[in-house]
Amino acid sequence: MTVSAHIPFLFLSLAGSARALSATKVPRPSRPINPDGWPEKFPAKDHCSRCGLCETSYVSNVLDACAFINGGMKRNIDGLEETVHGRTRCIDNSINGDDSIAEERRFGVMSRPMMLGRGKVAGAQWTGAVSSIAVSMLESKKVDAVVCIATGSDGGWSNPEPILARTVDDVLRGRGVKPALAPSLRILDELKSDESIKKLLYCGVGCSVQAFRAIEDELGLDKVYVLGTACADNSPTPKAARDFLKKGIPSIGDSNVLAYEFMQDFRVHVKVGDEKSPSYKKLPYFSLEPSVAEFAIADSCLACFDYTNALADVVVGYMGAPLVDDMDRNMQTITVRNNRGEEMIRCAIDAERLELGGTARGEGTHEKFAMSTVANDNLVNKMTGGDVKEKGMPPFVGNIIASIATKLGPKGVAFARYSIDYHILRNYLHCLREFGRDRADTMIPEYTRVIIKEYEESDQAFRDLIDKIEVS
Repeated sequence: MTVSAHIPFLFLSLAGSARALSATKVPRPSRPINPDGWPEKFPAKDHCSRCGLCETSYVSNVLDACAFINGGMKRNIDGLEETVHGRTRCIDNSINGDDSIAEERRFGVMSRPMMLGRGKVAGAQWTGAVSSIAVSMLESKKVDAVVCIATGSDGGWSNPEPILARTVDDVLRGRGVKPALAPSLRILDELKSDESIKKLLYCGVGCSVQAFRAIEDELGLDKVYVLGTACADNSPTPKAARDFLKKGIPSIGDSNVLAYEFMQDFRVHVKVGDEKSPSYKKLPYFSLEPSVAEFAIADSCLACFDYTNALADVVVGYMGAPLVDDMDRNMQTITVRNNRGEEMIRCAIDAERLELGGTARGEGTHEKFAMSTVANDNLVNKMTGGDVKEKGMPPFVGNIIASIATKLGPKGVAFARYSIDYHILRNYLHCLREFGRDRADTMIPEYTRVIIKEYEESDQAFRDLIDKIEVS
């Protein structure tokens, strides 16, 4: 039931520049905006993540809730972490001096070290960890309803449809990642008008969770739980996600696609066939056609600094887990941030729907690996006037490079750090290009500022990229 989560389009190009937001003050809308006008008629314009808020009567809150206007990413994360979790994250880069486990700087507030876990839901994209928690909360009557992203009524794997789920069958419609922007908050008016719903579980990615937290108190609910997923580089539309596979991985042909992910072995894994007995087609990142990024990455994702979903009570991901099996059998990571999160995890364990492994661990250094990825990324080269690749590597060569990178590169939690830093550095460069340094610096949360400063101080190549953007 994971929503819209997958990892970086490494070394790909993004043609054309995203339109910058107007430098003038954004007016406060007074009525819901017709989704047919997306993105031009939405306040964040091309950087709108289509969270669904502006399609409801809560649109009047957009200036205080949106993650992509008025310094929203910084305002929401830095301003709401303590409200939501009882404290802010520790910016210190280590926990008890053990660098093999996840630290709060990158991974957010934690009530215990990040764990490994797996769910027990058939037909899920992974093992159904998110679905397992959501079903358990509903069955135990801890909540009256669950907000989740279901597969669209047309049955398409890439088509997200927000629903207010009141039954287990409804929740199970949410199995599988929908790798496109998902308007989760579109259900707010339906939720507000239903007096039978007093306890709610909200499932979403970082940008929608931020907006939800900003208006949560206006919903009149007695109890709210938030179950988040780690998220990066979604497609702007379902069609863009489908076209990515069609153009980027033509070898899938007419296969029945069930899902895809960018995995820790530097390959895209495409699940095809029948849900009961799926098979996988794999292609190294390095062999993807660079031009697919022209349409496959939403502009909002290039201005996002909430990969790890800072304001959720529990976050399910996979980047910090060792890759030892296909995704429907592999462990995932589970981050618990507060007492509500602990309650959610205990509920799923007691229902025998969730199995916890040990503490998530990793090995290897990530900084040079992250910076090398940024320096060779076609998107960054497009920003800085560098060498833009026209074709991906032949699969044979790409697989050799992927195998070497997997063997020598960071693993487990260290791999997650690498992926997080790559996105932070790339996205900061995007914001510099689109908005200039002064405005970009008002957009980034404090933890992000600290990480960027460390790279600026220690890596000449990163400073050179900044200089190229600022003088262009």
